[in-house]
Amino acid sequence: MEGSKPGHPLGTDRLGRDTLSRLLHGARISLTVSVIGITLTGAAGSFIGLLAGFFGGWIDTLLMRLVDISLSLPGILIAVLLSVVFEPSFTNVIVVVAFLLWPSYARLVRGETLGIKHQEFVSLARIADCSSLTIMFRHIVPNLAPSVLVLATLHVGYVIVLEAALSFLGVGIPPPTPSWGVMVADGRGLIEQAWWVSILPGIAILVTVLSLNVLGDWVRDRLDPKLRQV
Repeated sequence: MEGSKPGHPLGTDRLGRDTLSRLLHGARISLTVSVIGITLTGAAGSFIGLLAGFFGGWIDTLLMRLVDISLSLPGILIAVLLSVVFEPSFTNVIVVVAFLLWPSYARLVRGETLGIKHQEFVSLARIADCSSLTIMFRHIVPNLAPSVLVLATLHVGYVIVLEAALSFLGVGIPPPTPSWGVMVADGRGLIEQAWWVSILPGIAILVTVLSLNVLGDWVRDRLDPKLRQV
């Protein structure tokens, strides 16, 4: 465990592992979790919201009650439960991400679909005897894409923080995989002797999440015609 020196510009941890290399590998882990988790969650949640908004009635009621139930369950406890039943793993983190985020996409897409399905081009598609699947995926889904993309961009930073928190608590990515959360946990008892072990991964999380949130705001401004005109 040494500070900055030739060959190790950001120092090493208590096992002599290079901090810079672990930071870079941890970035890959965090971004992989974000991309896979948000892709699966966005697809599933958007499909559920599309069904609820398009068909309405008892389908809408049933699916929205599932959303309410999901929102009422704490994600951290779900992660702890999974770590007890199964060993902490990459898959567990993806399951927790999906469990926590799919209701957001379902509610967003449902609200957008309720407005879009009453537009004139949808009415014309019905008059042309288009099937429900054709109307949903050819006429409604393209109009939902900007909103879903904005939400997904804003969720990337949230997922990175969530993965780091789960790994820090020992219910996320298991060591020795160099997740940023694992790195912060490894150095929490070494702040006075080796501050860089915990502080540098924390700074990486801060900078990455802040940058992604700014990117999400920019994407929202660019895709929203009202905000773009302002």
